[in-house]
This record gives sequence, C-alpha cells and structure tokens, in this order.
Amino acid sequence: MAPRRGHSSDSGVTERVVSQILTEVDGMEELNDVVIIAATNRPELIDPALLRPGRFDRHIYIKAPTETAREEILKIHTYKMPLAKNVNVKELAHKAKNFSGADLKSLCAEAGMLALRENINVKQIEKRHFNDALKKVSASLDETDSTRYHRAMEGVSGRAAPLDYMG
Repeated sequence: MAPRRGHSSDSGVTERVVSQILTEVDGMEELNDVVIIAATNRPELIDPALLRPGRFDRHIYIKAPTETAREEILKIHTYKMPLAKNVNVKELAHKAKNFSGADLKSLCAEAGMLALRENINVKQIEKRHFNDALKKVSASLDETDSTRYHRAMEGVSGRAAPLDYMG
C-alpha cells in the first residue's frame, strides 16, 4: 500500500496514497493514546519517508518460525480437527520447514478439504491427507528471505529488533 514513490507506472496513484498516509501519520494536531501499527513481508519496498524517526518508532522483525514454533502453530490449527492417531504434529512441523504461520494454516485447511473431498462424512483426518496437502501447499519462505528481510529492516532503520515467531 505504501511502496517507494517514483517507481510505479500507475499514473500517480501510488504517489498520492503514500503522500496521504504521510499526512495522516504526521497529522496537524497531536493525538494522545493513538498507536499506528503497520506490517509488511517486503520491507525493501517501503517508501523510506515512512521509516523516518517519529513515524514508526519501533521496527520489529519477526523471524520465521522454528520447528518448535511450527509445532505449536500446527497444534492451534488442528485443535478442533478430528485427527487420526497416525497424525504426528511434531513430524509435520519437521516436514514443514520454511512454512510461515499462514502457510501452516493453509496446510491444515488443505488436509481437511482433501479428507472431505474423499468422503463428505469423514470421521478423521489421516496422515496421508497431510502428506498430500504438503504436495499442494508450499512454503512461502526460504533461508534467503529471512536474511534479506532482516538486512532490509536494518538498512532502513538501523533499529530492527529481531523477535522469534512465538515471542
């Protein structure tokens, strides 16, 4: 929503949107108890004017989830799923290397849909459903993404604080 200005061929729409965001963030009057939060998975594309001090004072880089974090995320997304005894969440977390939290959610949803397509009255979601889902849902992260994103945040702010996925 706020890419670097001057790099778009959209007849000036991007420039106007970024300028309006800057105007709103800076404001004409002081606002008390107002917090503005922004998030991106592409920090290198953010307009540098948004990253100047006084606009977004804290830049927090959230690392890709570790295997332990992936296991916890999978437990959350499978909590209400009727899992067969052969489904091992720890093993799934190991197989799902470089999966983000959103990827893991998609993986669980896909496994559920595969089971339902097979039998609308399915009683349990089997290990094979997750294995098939792993063939369809791919990781959106890789090792270079993590390194590049962290460096991009350090480069634009010098204050990026790395944070593990689950705190």
